[in-house]
Amino acid sequence: MGKLQSLAKDTAIYGLSSIIGRFLNYLLVPLYTAKMSVESGNYGIVTNMYAWTAILLVLLTFGFETTFFRFASKENSDVRRVFSMSMQVIGALCAVFLFAVFLFLPGIADSLGYAANPEFIGMMAVVVALDSLQSIPFGLLRLQKRPLKFASLKLLFIGMNIVMNLLAFVVLPYLAEKDPSSFARYYDPHNQAFYVFFINLLCTSFITVFFIPELRMFRFTSDRRLLMEMLKYSWPLLMLGIAGILNLHADKIIYTWLVPGQKGIEELGIYGACVKVAAIMAMLMQAFRYAYEPFVFGNSKEKDSKELYAKAMKYFIVIAMIAFLVVMFYMDVMRYIISPAYWAGLKVVPIVMAAEIFMGIYFNLSFWYKLNDETYWGAIFSFIGCAILFAVNFIFVPRYGYMACAWASFAGYFTAMLLSYIIGQRRNAIGYDLKNILAYTALFAIVYVISIINPIENSIARMACNTVLLVVFVAYFIKKDLPLKNLPVIGKFFR
Repeated sequence: MGKLQSLAKDTAIYGLSSIIGRFLNYLLVPLYTAKMSVESGNYGIVTNMYAWTAILLVLLTFGFETTFFRFASKENSDVRRVFSMSMQVIGALCAVFLFAVFLFLPGIADSLGYAANPEFIGMMAVVVALDSLQSIPFGLLRLQKRPLKFASLKLLFIGMNIVMNLLAFVVLPYLAEKDPSSFARYYDPHNQAFYVFFINLLCTSFITVFFIPELRMFRFTSDRRLLMEMLKYSWPLLMLGIAGILNLHADKIIYTWLVPGQKGIEELGIYGACVKVAAIMAMLMQAFRYAYEPFVFGNSKEKDSKELYAKAMKYFIVIAMIAFLVVMFYMDVMRYIISPAYWAGLKVVPIVMAAEIFMGIYFNLSFWYKLNDETYWGAIFSFIGCAILFAVNFIFVPRYGYMACAWASFAGYFTAMLLSYIIGQRRNAIGYDLKNILAYTALFAIVYVISIINPIENSIARMACNTVLLVVFVAYFIKKDLPLKNLPVIGKFFR
C-alpha cells in the first residue's frame, strides 16, 4: 500500500498542477468562443493548427521521453549519458525540421490552406521545436521525483498565457476602441488566431530559460552502441505515438478536407470547442501518466509488481468513471465554459469522454510490452485503431458531420484497448480484478442511464438528483475499495 500511496501522492501533485492549469485554461475557452464568432472561423483555425502541432510534437520527440525513462532507470545506468544522448537526438531532429519549414514556408502554408498567413506556420513550428526540446528536461524532473518544479513550470506557462491572452483579447480591443489613433493598428479583429499563436511562442520561449540548471547536465556524447539501442527501443514508440496522436487529432486535420469551405471550418470550431468541455478526462489521463510511467519502471523488479499494476488499473477506471459522471451530471453548468453559440456540439461530450477512458485503460495496459522491450506491439494496436478511426471519418463525416468524429475516436480506442488486453494476457498475464471492475461498470451504467431518463426539466432539481446518484457511486467505491478506515481521525467514520 505504501507504493500505491506514493503513486497517489505524485499523481496528486501532477494532477493538481494539471487540473488547476486546465481549469485556468478554461478561462480562455469562453474568452475565445466569445471573441471569435463561429462565422469568422478563427477558432476553427486554432483547432486545426493545434492538431497539426500535436502530431509534429510526437514526430520530433521520437518516443524519447519514454526511452529516456527506460534507459535511465536501468541498473548501473549513467543518467547524464542517457540524458545527453536524448537531447542530441531531439536537438538534431528539431534543427532539421526548422530548416525545412522555413526553407519551404510559402509552399507549406499554401498546401495547408494558410497561404495568406504563413506566419501561423512559422510561429507554431518554433513552438513545437521548443516543446520537443523541453520534453527531456521535464522527463528528468519526473525521474528525479521533483514534481514541484515540474508543476510550477507548467503553471507558470499557463499563467503567462492567460494574462497575455486577456491583454490581447480584452484590454487591447478596449484601448483600440477608446484611442484608435494609438492602438487600432495593433489589433486586427479579423485575424484573432494570430494572437493565440504569437502568445504561445512567447510563453514557450520564456519557460525554456528555467531549464538551464538541467541543461548543464548535457555533455556531447559519442556512443554509437547506446544510440542504436535507444533508437531500436524508440522507433516503435514513435509509431505508437503517431497512431495515438492521430486517434486524438486526425479528425481535426481532415475535417476541412471532408467538409470543405466555410461550413467545414465553422463546424470544426464548434467541435473543437465542445471537446474542451470533455478536457477533465484528458487532465486525469495526463496526471496519471506523469506519475505512473516512472512508478512502473521503478517497481518492475518487485515481486508484487503485477498486483500493484492490477490495483492501479482498478482505481484508475473508477476515478475515470467518477470524472465522467461529474461532467455529465453538471452539464447545465459545465456548458458555460463555451459560448452558447457553440452549444450545438455538446452532444459529442459523453462520446469523447468514453473514448478517453478507453485511451487511459489502453495506456495502463501498454506496460506489458514496454517492460518486455516489445514496443512494436503498441504500434500494431494503435495503427489498427487508427485505421478504424480514419475509415469511420471518411465514410460518415460527409453525412453526419462531427458526430462521426466522436464515434470514430470511440471505436478506434476501444479496438486498441481490447487488442492490447487480449494479447497482453497471453504474453504477460496480470490478474486484473475483472469481477469488481465489471461491478463498478454496471453501477456506473445504471446511475448514468437514470440521469438520462430523468424527466425533471428544472436544472437545479435535476442536478440535485444527479448529486444523489453521484454520492451513491462514490459511497460504494469508498465502502468497497478505498481504505479510508485506515486513516487517522476520519477513519472511524468509515469502519
